[in-house]
Amino acid sequence: MKKLAVAILSVLVVPAVAFAATNMRDGYWEMTTTMEMPGMPMQIPPTQMKHCFTKEDVKDQKKAIAGNENCTVTDLKETGNKVTWKMKCSGEGAGESSGETVFNKDSFETKMKMQAEGQDMVMNVKAKRIGDCP
Repeated sequence: MKKLAVAILSVLVVPAVAFAATNMRDGYWEMTTTMEMPGMPMQIPPTQMKHCFTKEDVKDQKKAIAGNENCTVTDLKETGNKVTWKMKCSGEGAGESSGETVFNKDSFETKMKMQAEGQDMVMNVKAKRIGDCP
């Protein structure tokens, strides 16, 4: 089960939050992710990562959200500082997800609900821009 969560995180964490050119600045971002998985015997510890988002990364919303050829964005809506989407992925970690991201000046919070391999999961991401890309 933990292997499934790690696989899903590696496929979705960065792509799912790298979007909304009108709301997100390019630069170096720090993201903290927590996962909730009902029935899991232990809590998965939060993960923290840093990622450089280029101008190209934040330019094409659907491409940035999907992140790889195995995922397709089926619905994308942007209202003010909020972006919502639905996505389907095939291959390892195949499943469906829906999410919402709310942006502030140099931060955002994302909540994404996923179902993969019969398991329901909720992923929460809190991110902040920490500067220009190294």
